[in-house]
Amino acid sequence: MRYKLFGNTGMEVSEMALGTWGIGGAGWDDRPEEMRLDAIRAAVELGVSFIDTAPAYNAGAAEKLVGQAIHAMGCREKVIIATKCGNDFIDGQYVRCGRPENILRECGESLTNLQTDYIDLYLIHWPDESVPFSETMGAINELKAQGKVRHVGVSNFSREQIEQAGQYCPIEAVQVQYSMVARDNEPLMKWAAARGMGVMTYGSLGGGILSGAIRQARVYDPMDSRSRFYKHFQEPMFSRIMELLKVMDGMSAARGGTPLSQFALNWAARKDFVSTCIVGAQSRPRVAENTAAFDWSLTDGEAAALDAAIAQYLEGSA
Repeated sequence: MRYKLFGNTGMEVSEMALGTWGIGGAGWDDRPEEMRLDAIRAAVELGVSFIDTAPAYNAGAAEKLVGQAIHAMGCREKVIIATKCGNDFIDGQYVRCGRPENILRECGESLTNLQTDYIDLYLIHWPDESVPFSETMGAINELKAQGKVRHVGVSNFSREQIEQAGQYCPIEAVQVQYSMVARDNEPLMKWAAARGMGVMTYGSLGGGILSGAIRQARVYDPMDSRSRFYKHFQEPMFSRIMELLKVMDGMSAARGGTPLSQFALNWAARKDFVSTCIVGAQSRPRVAENTAAFDWSLTDGEAAALDAAIAQYLEGSA
């Protein structure tokens, strides 16, 4: 595993962060609870020091599994935990709420779920423009003053929203979707990194499509994240990505069958404006495959070939 300083926070984090949306079990293929707990254990054992979760990941289920696993391993001080607020999963629907009383309540519930008395990085999950940032960030400042939150960030915010929120509380981290198949946020990421913010990418494997495991278009359940959130599982983007995968197949063969997911993660992690790549997995073998990506690096030639393929097949279609 490789590690980087996380912006100006002083924290050193693994270049892969374990994502727990799928581990929460809502909107993805559900796996037995013990398998999901073992995925968390595997990540820590293989050098992952950063775990990303949220109460919105199945109404606290993901947080509870993270708390259970970390508590049982006795490794809280070795693991940096990021969780979120301002976005709840209620009766199968995601509901944004940045009201101060909601932020304070959510933090208390997250601390209980995670079996800890502090959160290393607290992120506002989505902006709630119905509530002034002064009020939302005021609640965050209160949590910092109480020692419940150590560092503060935002997820899915625009540059303008980050600047507005930053007037009331320093923003130390940003989390956005970014991968070979979703590059729209690159200017924002460069801007944030240049200002000393830690930059976290989610959807680093494009919701799994860059693993190469899915080669035939299919119709997903309306609540499946590959139907509702990751739109590139639909045409015409799906077929364009399949052409990119063919190029990656050739590179994989040249490296003796190295999994495609490792090329995709190396491509993102080598960017100097990326601090860590969030990668979701629900089983030990998948976690092991993903962490192995950080045992080697793309050559400049491989990176150039991937960039050329992205430009040829995906440019203007993200």
